[in-house]
Formats: sequence, structure tokens, C-alpha cells
Amino acid sequence: MPRAASIEINPIGDARGTFLDRKVPGEAVRNQPGVYSGVVTPGRRLRVVEAFRSIFYAPLPVAIHGGHLAAEGLEIELATAALGAGTVEALRTGDADIALSGLMRSFELLDRGASRLVHFAGVNDRNGFFLVSREARPRFGWSDLVGRTVISFGGAPTPWLCMQAVLRRHGVDPTRVTFLRDLSTPEALAAFRARKADFLETGPPVVDQLIADGTGHLVASMGEATGPVPFSSFMATPETLTANRTVLVSFVRGLHRAQRWMASTGAAEIAAVIAPAFGDMDPRVCVAAVDRYLRQSTWARDPVLTRTGFDALQAILLAAGFITRSHRFEELVDTDIARQAVGY
Repeated sequence: MPRAASIEINPIGDARGTFLDRKVPGEAVRNQPGVYSGVVTPGRRLRVVEAFRSIFYAPLPVAIHGGHLAAEGLEIELATAALGAGTVEALRTGDADIALSGLMRSFELLDRGASRLVHFAGVNDRNGFFLVSREARPRFGWSDLVGRTVISFGGAPTPWLCMQAVLRRHGVDPTRVTFLRDLSTPEALAAFRARKADFLETGPPVVDQLIADGTGHLVASMGEATGPVPFSSFMATPETLTANRTVLVSFVRGLHRAQRWMASTGAAEIAAVIAPAFGDMDPRVCVAAVDRYLRQSTWARDPVLTRTGFDALQAILLAAGFITRSHRFEELVDTDIARQAVGY
């Protein structure tokens, strides 16, 4: 089976260009000894592509490095897509079986009349980005952005679309704010440090680095400001959902086990499990980022995508003009796999 294509990585965090092809061992779980042992079953391999490498996607490395997927007899081949819609391309070309990406991608495809990609397991229940200011703003209000320059995350449109929704919700016209939207993470960081913008929308570990060195001041959590939305989930082609349904149920069962473990575990323990996926990240930064996400309930506690969340995200996309019409929940979401995996 061919490897998943990857490979310019421009993650929220570090910009390492590492291709990960991690085969999950079938021995006893390393990070949670005594919980269970997994035996990898021949032929039960899944090629997974993630949109970018980020602590935001922590449930996936927890499922892998915590042994939850090995316990289901699965072998995981993981790749990180090129920036942008690389996850869509990997599924279309058959280079990956499933992708961890935004539901926004499937809305966009269907709105343009392209072939569907269906989401079957939720990972993130909230926006994972944060707004950092060059100046300390203890009484920050969204009107502070008027007449200012904001660097938006350039790797996907959803953060920008959510920012527009938040501004409108607080009575601010987005056209009164200057946005820089096409910078890579390293370029955005360099521009912010060079004082070419007043605000930067980014995620860990960049947030923590800027706070630590005094360059930036955290003024808002976009997750809290946006509210609950199904920001990221696993998707596949309809053909894959039909052909590999049994394997996908096993995958989601392992993911759900990881989600339950994370919901009852502290930041330090989670950071220790995901450390292999973030090789050169300062462990203290990793713990701080995980703690920040835990406190705002970023990660889904179970993988079943809801109609309420779908409708909330669709309203944001419609208001911003990203899509031109409403789409049915059933066209873009399959809840049967996740419901079977979690037992309801």
C-alpha cells in the first residue's frame, strides 16, 4: 500500500518538516501499562493524514501513542498534509484513507458541486486559536481591533470565518479591521515580532512563546469567543466509509477511549503521552498548551457529531459568504459509525 503524500508541514506550532510513518506496536500499552494490550491484525492498516501538526489535534496522538488504536488491532500510518486543502487532495488521490481536517472543507466542496467528503468522528468542539496583542490590554474589547492590523492564521479559512462571526456578534464591522491572511506560521511570527501588526491570531506553542518572551499578551480565546462548533473531525470518501466500515468503527472506538482518558486526566499526563509527536517542543510549553485547551473544553468527549454543532458552523460559513446555500446534515455527516463505536 503506498504511503500517504505529505509534506511541507506548516503547523500551528513548530515548522519541522518531518514525515511520520509510525507503526503502532502490538505490545502492552507503553504510557498506560496494565490498561489493555493490543495485537495488530494483518490487513487492518489505516493511512491517516492530518491537516497540520498541532497540540490542537492531541486526541489523535493520544490514541496512537497511548496504545488505544493498537488495542483495536490497528496499524496507523500518519502523514501531515501540505498547507491548505492537502487533506482533500490526499483523499481524492487515494493516498490516504481518512483525514483529520475541518468540516468547512466538505461544506466548500458540496457548495461548489464537487464530490462529497463525509465526516464521521468529531475531535475538536471549539476553535483552537488565540488572539495575541503586542500591547497589554487588561480591558480588551473587540472594538480594539478597529483601525488595527491583525495577522490571521493562513493555513485554513475557518479561523478567519469565525473571527468575522465574533466581530459581528460584538457589533464590529470586519471591514474596519485590516487583516493579513496569507502568511505561513513562521512568516506571521516574524511579521508580528517586527511590529508589522497589532494582533496575531495563532495557536500553541507560538502563543506560549510570545507570552514567555514578552513580545505578546494574550487577550482572547477564539474558542471561548466563537462558542461550541465542530471545528475538526475525521472525514473520508463515501466509498471508503462503505468499504472499510468495520475498520473505521474500530478506529473510532480507539479514538473514543482516548477521548475518555483525556477527559479524566491532567495536562502533564496528556503532554507526556503526546511528547513523541512533538519531539523538540519544550515539555513545559506542551503542558501549558494542553492545560489551556482542557480549561476551555476544546476536545470532544465523544466522537458523535451533532446537528446543533453542524448548524452553528453552517451559520458562520453562510454569514461570511463562504458558502452560498444551506446543506443537509445527512449529506456531510455519518453518525452511525461513531454511534456504533461508542455503543449508542
